[in-house]
Amino acid sequence: MEAQYSDEALVNTLPGFSNHYATVNGTTLHYVSGGTGEPLVLVPGYPETWWAYHKVMPLLASKYRVIVVEMRGMGSSAKPADGYEKKNMAKDVYELVQMLGLEKVYIGGHDIGAHVAFSFAANYPATTAKLMVLDTPHPDEGMYHLPMLPIPGANHLYPWWLAFNQVKELPEQLLEGRMEIVIAWLFEHLIENKESITAFDKAVYAAAYNSKDAIRASNGWYQAFPQDIADSKTYRKLNMPVMGIGGSGYEMLAMSLPASTSDLQLRKVAASGHFILTEQAEQTAQFMMEFLG
Repeated sequence: MEAQYSDEALVNTLPGFSNHYATVNGTTLHYVSGGTGEPLVLVPGYPETWWAYHKVMPLLASKYRVIVVEMRGMGSSAKPADGYEKKNMAKDVYELVQMLGLEKVYIGGHDIGAHVAFSFAANYPATTAKLMVLDTPHPDEGMYHLPMLPIPGANHLYPWWLAFNQVKELPEQLLEGRMEIVIAWLFEHLIENKESITAFDKAVYAAAYNSKDAIRASNGWYQAFPQDIADSKTYRKLNMPVMGIGGSGYEMLAMSLPASTSDLQLRKVAASGHFILTEQAEQTAQFMMEFLG
């Protein structure tokens, strides 16, 4: 990896933040932390790393102790052969929280990270003060009804990568050293304001996902969906305050979250696609801070 895309170089652009590693639940997690106040754990999604939060981290660190965790398989965290069920990845984060001596945390996640954050709240409610779900609800049986083919005239993007990432071994053979093609496509099609993501940002993510192990591990998050769906059926309704913050995923949150929560707020991020932390960082951070208090 080129030095300019390393965690050390990136974290140096964010005064007050530092890199850390922790061995938990049989794996190693990388996390970046900074700020003071109530602890706020944030989990990124596909195809990103902790850098997904770099625009909001300084804003949030003025009020909270921000801990951005690269989940199992992401970025500088370890990429084991298995353990990518969201319930188990939530256990990774829980053990990190315990190691840090934190009794209760605010937690939020975007995309796959939202699955992990939701699962954390469902499995460790006593440790969860408040939950934020950014643009993507936890997997449920509705996923089995996603179309195999694009529907003519349908007002949504056909999510072909959900199926492609289910395939074992082939994606890493095709994409090793070429993940910038997929990353560029996703940011081109899942974002409204194309200027909000820089070539540098995309290069950071490509550098993190270009190896066979990184592609295999990130696909593992998708291959665990059937177990995630089964686990979701065992979860009780969440009683802690929950906020869903959505751009293009707002309607999905509005459909999914009321059935699984008892204290819910929803916020629509204006003029944004899926990557709300990139496109509308200040608006997203404002919603988060208003909710967390």
